[in-house]
Amino acid sequence: MKSSLGSLLTLAGITVLSGCGGGGSSSPSTPPIVTPGPTLDEITIIDESININQSVELFLLPPNANLTPTNINWQQVSGEPLPILSATAPLISVLPQQAGSYEFQVSFTSEGQSQTLIRTFNVSSDNARVSIHSGHNVVEGNKVSLRAAISDDIDENALSWQQIQGPTATLEVGDTVDNRVIYFDAPSVTQDTLISFQVTDANSGESDIVAVLVEDKPSIANNAYFDDPVATVFPYNANTPYANSIVGCVYSTQLTSSCTLGTLPLLAQDTTAPSVDDIMDRVVVSHRWMGDRFKSFLENHDPNDDFKNLLRATTAVVLSYDVRPSFYWAATGAIYLDPENLWLTAQERDTINEAPDYRSSFGQELQFIMPWRYVRDNDYAYIRQSRELRADRDIEAGKHRLTSLLYHELAHANDFFPPAEWQSHSASTRILDAAQATNWESDKLTATYPLDSQVMRDLAQVSFRGESASVVQRAYSPTEIGNIFSSDAATDYYNYSSTREDLAMLFEELMMQSRYGIRRDVAVTNLPQGDSISVTDYIVSWGQRGRVAESGISLRAEYVTERILPEFDVQAAIDSLPTPIPMVVGDDWLENLTISPTPSPMFINSVDNVKPTIHQHGAIEILPYGHKALPEK
Repeated sequence: MKSSLGSLLTLAGITVLSGCGGGGSSSPSTPPIVTPGPTLDEITIIDESININQSVELFLLPPNANLTPTNINWQQVSGEPLPILSATAPLISVLPQQAGSYEFQVSFTSEGQSQTLIRTFNVSSDNARVSIHSGHNVVEGNKVSLRAAISDDIDENALSWQQIQGPTATLEVGDTVDNRVIYFDAPSVTQDTLISFQVTDANSGESDIVAVLVEDKPSIANNAYFDDPVATVFPYNANTPYANSIVGCVYSTQLTSSCTLGTLPLLAQDTTAPSVDDIMDRVVVSHRWMGDRFKSFLENHDPNDDFKNLLRATTAVVLSYDVRPSFYWAATGAIYLDPENLWLTAQERDTINEAPDYRSSFGQELQFIMPWRYVRDNDYAYIRQSRELRADRDIEAGKHRLTSLLYHELAHANDFFPPAEWQSHSASTRILDAAQATNWESDKLTATYPLDSQVMRDLAQVSFRGESASVVQRAYSPTEIGNIFSSDAATDYYNYSSTREDLAMLFEELMMQSRYGIRRDVAVTNLPQGDSISVTDYIVSWGQRGRVAESGISLRAEYVTERILPEFDVQAAIDSLPTPIPMVVGDDWLENLTISPTPSPMFINSVDNVKPTIHQHGAIEILPYGHKALPEK
């Protein structure tokens, strides 16, 4: 399990007016030379003593230039090609893997004037043993994480962090005290401001510096729909018909009233047979690579058009480094996806904030936990790669985490905007009002096939909404919970968190098993305590594989699916479901991985039969989807 955040370290920052970038340094006691503040005629870099595998931040910080993602474009001119993952941002971070000379240029428009600037830097032949692999552009108040990569001969316990420039940030360190990573909220600024940090190995004296550009943004509006800072995003397709409205309608702290369907209609109101290009016109991103990966997924990994069809009930897709966990929101009609499910290269992953999920400490006072996983061929259906293993991955490694997430979140969209009602809403109606006027499919499910257990509903508010557990709830044993849960008609504990989640969980599990031959495990175990917990400490009191095939549950799943994805042959899917498999009580969670007969006919006939070869065994995964309450008006 993920641990909650623990101790706080407040580091005194040095406030300066000029800006600096990133690079390498061999002396922790000597701060970098602060260069004069950047102007309209220069690209700035800090510390040009750069080693192989150390990030280089190049940035523009011209005063009052009003730079936006629509008027900046970075390009590499010479040197071994390096990926630019935020080519429309004021700051880019690149990671040279070879010695040599590198040249970059940036074109931008400021005060109506177009300019192009060029900057060269050199990389030595030395290999960095301490490196922070990426700087960031962040909005003031946004959550930020920085991670150091170290060679095998460096002790992570000897690492120390120091803020060396900019308004003071308060750094958070996890209970496990992983000195390789720090978290903080970007400080408030009155203009775009650079802050920088240095990580140092106390034994060797080797260190690295990284820059973070904090963007000054208008104050959050009164009664804003997003009352916490959100990242700067931009339309993936610059020429989308919704270029002037989509960001303001779906991801802005200035949004105080839901947009109308005339301003941003449901995709289905434009077309009921959307192409990938139609969908990409509705995508906004914080980094262009996120849109590239999402587009590739739709083009190459949606053979039945499930996701294209399900996306008809949305107004937009938001892919941003600060979305965690993923969610759907009827106030905007958009789905918000954590890009952790999209990255393929280690450098892409570097751009994603890794601050722990806010729900990681929920339910700690209970005696039980209900772990889950997706499995195929007695193995995990996708790879969860530790950040310590800094490596690229193939799309197959994490594809099914994305497919399950999309089935879930798009089930919500089609609950609030079911196919039967897409054309019933006028252009003058606000998105939120249209959603609230809909006959929600989840309400119909509850009225027709309700869940019975109030005990599980109340416990779900503790585990998933952060409510305090009562004395009675703290006394429930894993065995008691197994008896209560197994006698009801939910596929997962999360079904009980709300009627909306009940619908989404039923649909997700049925689609994953029907389309990919992937079955969901759910169990009730003890909740181990302590600092050194492994997967073998979770002992199963009750568990089941493929629970959606239980007769009372499959009836509920059929009811839901035929209403939100009418193109799908749900009866054939239900008829082909294999019998659920009980787990072995008394065995641990990992031992119960191999309970299926091998091979299974359903796995053999799967349209997608690629099996992962490496895993992050031992992790009990937090649900990847979240909840955001609807605004009052």
